[in-house]
Amino acid sequence: MKNQEMHEYRCTVEATVAVAGGKWKPLVIYYLLSGTKRFGELRKLIGGVTQRSLTLQLRELEAHGIISREVFAEVPPRVEYSLTELGLTLSPVLDAMKAWGDNYLSWQQTDE
Repeated sequence: MKNQEMHEYRCTVEATVAVAGGKWKPLVIYYLLSGTKRFGELRKLIGGVTQRSLTLQLRELEAHGIISREVFAEVPPRVEYSLTELGLTLSPVLDAMKAWGDNYLSWQQTDE
């Protein structure tokens, strides 16, 4: 994505959301933090995502340099996804989101 046309963002949060935001991308990144995964593993871990949606999200993350895709010349073909060095820098962001989610769910339970 570095060599592609630069997008003008109004703020850095907008850039973060454009690259790593949305319904499925944070979950893809979160599950890849624990190591390399195959497409089927990711789809099973995430649950509720269609094959088409996951494929599009993975392509976008790859285009932004967040994940790498390795294809093995086997029959049937095997494809593995992992975080790049840049993708690994999102770890504190996902950790903060997880901590916030844990607190929110605790708050919800005590509010009932």
